[in-house]
Amino acid sequence: MSDVFISYARSTAAQANAAAEALRGLGYSVWLDDELLAHHAYTHAIEEQLTAAKAALVIWSAEAVKSEWVLSEANRAREDHKLVQLTVDGARLPMPFDQTQCADLAGWTGDTNASGWLKVTASIAEMIGATTVAAAPGPALALPSKPSIAVMPFANLSGDPEQDYFADGMVVEIVEALSRIRSIFVIASGSGLSFKGKGIGAQEAARQLGVRYVLEGSVRKSANRVRIGVQLIDATDGAQIWTHRFEDVLEDVFDLQDKVALAAAGRIEPTVQQADTRRAAARPTDNMGSYDLYLRALLLQRTFVGENVREALDLANRAMALDPDYGPALVLAAHCHRLLIVYGWSDDPAADTRRGSDLTRRALKAAGEDATVLASVANSLAYFERDYEAARAVLDRALGLNPGCAYAWFCSGIVRTRSADEEHAIADLETALRLDPVGPIRPQILGFMGQVRFQQARFGEAVGFFKELVQHRDTPMGQAFLAAAHGHLGQASEARAALARYHSLSPQSFEAYAAFALVGPVRIKLFLDGIAMAEGKLPLGAVAGATP
Repeated sequence: MSDVFISYARSTAAQANAAAEALRGLGYSVWLDDELLAHHAYTHAIEEQLTAAKAALVIWSAEAVKSEWVLSEANRAREDHKLVQLTVDGARLPMPFDQTQCADLAGWTGDTNASGWLKVTASIAEMIGATTVAAAPGPALALPSKPSIAVMPFANLSGDPEQDYFADGMVVEIVEALSRIRSIFVIASGSGLSFKGKGIGAQEAARQLGVRYVLEGSVRKSANRVRIGVQLIDATDGAQIWTHRFEDVLEDVFDLQDKVALAAAGRIEPTVQQADTRRAAARPTDNMGSYDLYLRALLLQRTFVGENVREALDLANRAMALDPDYGPALVLAAHCHRLLIVYGWSDDPAADTRRGSDLTRRALKAAGEDATVLASVANSLAYFERDYEAARAVLDRALGLNPGCAYAWFCSGIVRTRSADEEHAIADLETALRLDPVGPIRPQILGFMGQVRFQQARFGEAVGFFKELVQHRDTPMGQAFLAAAHGHLGQASEARAALARYHSLSPQSFEAYAAFALVGPVRIKLFLDGIAMAEGKLPLGAVAGATP
């Protein structure tokens, strides 16, 4: 949780943000109520953050002295002996806060040399521990070439020192789970736990450890229930990029730690990748390393637009030129070749097939213990070589290395879909969605869930999945299956609209698409019959088994 909690009225939001920025510049982590996520319970989140903070800065103003929220937060801070206060307009403070020192920052706009502000920072440093600000900073460690993260000691909010063991154990388990993700550089748990009780903020800890991201957390136990709150911070600017709360019954301590650690690791990986992708997208492409080139390519490939896929392939080739054994770039390039073939964007499908298969085999050799690369290799094996046994063996290896890897479960769902194992496919896809419910692969997961339901002739369910897919990512796959599903359901206008949209996205014939994307004559016929109904070549809804 954060070092400093800031309480303020809306009219002083500018001063609150200026204070937060200045404190983060000193190495403190800061929380304001504008960081609340929409689905979080407002009162509980504020109470949790205020309780966990080491200092609470109250910004008094004419509006604040009338605010029940500010008064309540200030009173809690006073009772917990961590109140620091300032006034920005000279408003008379309510009792009993007028009996406590209050810095005068009337008209303050963020000047960190203002005498009143220096009093504030001195009070916060004394309250938290002078180590945070006063310690002479050593040289900052260089950041690794891949995403880097440290897990800080979790705050024990239970008021029971006996629960410290659980909080520390939670750190160890999360570090172990993160260490399975080969695409992330993880600081050992001993280094993170060495900051316990030293009052060092997230940004300063990141600087000392040489990482870009810091995970903070808190543990609160009440009776037999445990609430674990976590937040992931980008130490470059102190921004909170992910937060989550886990709640469960405390029956088996170690089982609960394992469960939370696996879930946290599964969600941290895509969150970190998204943050790094946004950073890479803002950089000029003529000054990028293989990792940044890969991220830029990944962003373009996920659009499923022909020209973007070609550009993604070019960037992946540039990444491989810098590092011929860079597994993520190898499998991404293979995936681009596959998309070029399946959607009719390839000038030479045979050459793209050979190239994709070769890149897949090279990626398998380069993958090592990277579960994400192995999963993508399995996916490509299923498409280019239709070797489902080999693909499943690679997936078993990937999931053995990192059972919390959402992408590996997603690829397992794809391979099972293609090998006609629909029920297990749905289970794997649902696991992927549970591990990464809002990440960038969500639309693709929904698309394959839709394909499974289509193959089971559950067309009404399939339409629901494909509609959400194309709402987030308008892919040729989504429109093709929508057209076929609407055809089976006898929904003529919807079927024609999906047909038209497919043809605007891809020049590939439906027959050629089905031959590459579907396996087995029964499933290919089911799809092509639906297309024929959408095109008016067969009566709508003519095939038995269509369920709305």
